Amino acid sequence: MADFLPTAVISRGRGPVAVLHPKPTASLENIPVTPSRDGDPRTVREIIDVTDTDGWAVLHGTNILVEEYSGGMTAGSSHLLMSVSKSLVGAVAGALSDRGVIDVDALVTAYIPALAASGYAGATVRNLLDMRSGIAFSENYLDPFAEVRRLEEAIGWAPRLDPGLPSTMYGYLQTLRQKTFHGGVFEYRSCETDVLGWVCEAAAGELMPELMSRLLWSRIGAESDARIGIDRVGTGMFDGGINAGLRDLLRFGTLFLNDGVSLTGEQVLSPGWISDTINGGFDSREAFLYSPGDNRMPGGMYRNQIWFPYPGHDVLLCLGIHGQMVYINRPARLVAAKLSSWPLPQDAAKLFATVHAFDAIAAALLEDKSGFREEAY
Repeated sequence: MADFLPTAVISRGRGPVAVLHPKPTASLENIPVTPSRDGDPRTVREIIDVTDTDGWAVLHGTNILVEEYSGGMTAGSSHLLMSVSKSLVGAVAGALSDRGVIDVDALVTAYIPALAASGYAGATVRNLLDMRSGIAFSENYLDPFAEVRRLEEAIGWAPRLDPGLPSTMYGYLQTLRQKTFHGGVFEYRSCETDVLGWVCEAAAGELMPELMSRLLWSRIGAESDARIGIDRVGTGMFDGGINAGLRDLLRFGTLFLNDGVSLTGEQVLSPGWISDTINGGFDSREAFLYSPGDNRMPGGMYRNQIWFPYPGHDVLLCLGIHGQMVYINRPARLVAAKLSSWPLPQDAAKLFATVHAFDAIAAALLEDKSGFREEAY
């Protein structure tokens, strides 16, 4: 993105890089994947090959079992994360909550008085974290007049179809209106993360690039800087504008395996925040069940900007359109990441085939069959 849009650096700082050990495992790509139908890809390799993969990697402990790139991407490339960015912003909010800088039960307007006349009046920070405000916002990516596309117009990511739109992120967020009560069902809305990022900046008195560097990116042992797209006044595209490398996504994912401790031994997020993310609220799954969106994750939930696709707490997902994913499997102690270039923003077949492929790898590690563990170590 930095080649054609304004961006800001999220510095990795000067700390040590978390060392990852390449331990190639040839048998991994031949693992059968279920569920599948006649004609569907049946192995990990087949799924990777038909899902427009730019890069994918699997980390077990500190061992990289596979790391591959295609489509011009290399190990040194930075890739647009789309809405995986939301999970990074959620982690910054968690770090601020751990420090007492943000009260997640406080009103949004306690931090951003400028939203008092908007639809966010009466919403809490918790509503933002779990996407349960009552704001009117369409996430229909194929509708050029949907709010998600109007947001891109406002910040300069897309040609302006409406010259009357505000020309900044924060200006546009102030125009949003409420359609139902706050704290209701889950509804996926990118604006929630953008307001959350605004809360983080207002509470901390620091812009997101520096804030994310200080609280997160410089503490996970990242090997490279990340970047974030910004509007004309320097506000970040919090909901989908971060660019980063594949291996650093693996490093981020390990926080949710290790009670918030990075691979370099830093306590980045508190055990309490990790526990809250994994366990959810008393009605998180009910709110997800009655969501108006087509989530296709029966029994799942959404908490602190992270998806839980199954009824249990074993698997966490950070997801972005066009095929971006961080997959975290706690029982298998496995983190996988995949960066892609799907032609369409959303593709359920490619999404769930990828999830099932990573599920199959995790199951192979847990079952310790076919010499998988022996080959990996």
